[in-house]
Amino acid sequence: MIRVDRVALRGLRARGHHGVFPEEREKGQIFVVDLVLGLDTRPAAADDDLTKTVHYGIVAEEVAAVVQGEPVDLIETLAERIADRCLRHEPVREVEVVVHKPEAPIAVPFDDVTITITRSRA
Repeated sequence: MIRVDRVALRGLRARGHHGVFPEEREKGQIFVVDLVLGLDTRPAAADDDLTKTVHYGIVAEEVAAVVQGEPVDLIETLAERIADRCLRHEPVREVEVVVHKPEAPIAVPFDDVTITITRSRA
């Protein structure tokens, strides 16, 4: 049985040009990402060895690059790309991704729009 511990990164902010409207693509906006990475941290803890766990600083940089990268219409697509990137790290067995779009072009007052997905290795 594989044990799954959790490493969380919350509130990662990056500017992206995602959305279906031309103004979103042109001006861009801030997206906020929360991640929960599922992995077994026991090997790293036993040896106090960063190479046996996930380097969350590198993950944060990679996720920011995805947000800043090629524009997509949907935050669902953006979340999927972020999950795929996180699962490339060998120790990561599953990931929960929340993409926040607090500046979404909605005509009525609101606090936030989010998509939450969970993906794991096949």
